[in-house]
Amino acid sequence: MKDSYIFDKNGFLKGLSEYGQIILGIVIASIGLKAFLLPNGFLDGGVTGIAILLSKKFDINISIILLVVSIPFLILGLYKLSRRIILKSVLSIAALAILIGLESFPVITDDKLLIAIFGGMFLGAGIGITIRNGAVLDGSEILGIYIFDRFGITIGKTILGFNIILFIITALVLSVEVALYSILTYIVTAKFIDFFIEGFEDFIGITIVSQASQIIEQEILKDLGAGITVYKAEAGYGSTGEHKDRRVIQTIINRIHLRKIHRLIDKIDPEAFVVEFDVNNVKGGVLRRYLDPKNSKKLAVQK
Repeated sequence: MKDSYIFDKNGFLKGLSEYGQIILGIVIASIGLKAFLLPNGFLDGGVTGIAILLSKKFDINISIILLVVSIPFLILGLYKLSRRIILKSVLSIAALAILIGLESFPVITDDKLLIAIFGGMFLGAGIGITIRNGAVLDGSEILGIYIFDRFGITIGKTILGFNIILFIITALVLSVEVALYSILTYIVTAKFIDFFIEGFEDFIGITIVSQASQIIEQEILKDLGAGITVYKAEAGYGSTGEHKDRRVIQTIINRIHLRKIHRLIDKIDPEAFVVEFDVNNVKGGVLRRYLDPKNSKKLAVQK
């Protein structure tokens, strides 16, 4: 009973945290729209961009258009996303529409470059926080998922194509200048969405195959304090022919230490095979301790 209570309590707290962060994301996104983009007629990409374009062209309340335009994409999402995500997304989009209908801000700046950059930053941060917690504020992502599952076209390509069409229409209906600034806004928004989904910490994974793997392992632990995972490779082929009984090292470090680990490997085995790959998120393990220099020595190999 006690374990069950703890599980339910943890689940409740996790859900409360998720919805709290979603609310924060909605507020931040609404500031980007209402304080920067909407008063100056700038667009973002995706469904939000369509709503802004229609609102500006036909002088209709942006909140109403945002809700109406989002409906087809949410219906499409019912076939590819869980009901929990759809429910969160419906509530999030509705909350965003209500909030931008109620909010009012004084003019912060008339500089178009600042409007595009900071509007994109706030909107991207808000959307990123919301997506990270299992909700969608823009239906173009749902369209991308649907087309990927149906036709195999990547989500990124679908969203890019969607926005190219939107910005061409913007140039024709409004002006080329508005379209260009809207493209800048979209680029900033997309970058900040990536930041908040993937995290600000810049981690990189490294796989190392070397005849001197045991020495490299010890030096990584001693000099970097980074945790490692070792795989046993039974056979493989390289420039010197067939390789047997090799140890494959895998570790994750902060990118700032990339040059250091390369120097370490080159010093021990210049012919080592090294593969680098981006890491979007990490949790637990010794990595967090590795980031604290005080603890790095504790991870050295014990002889």
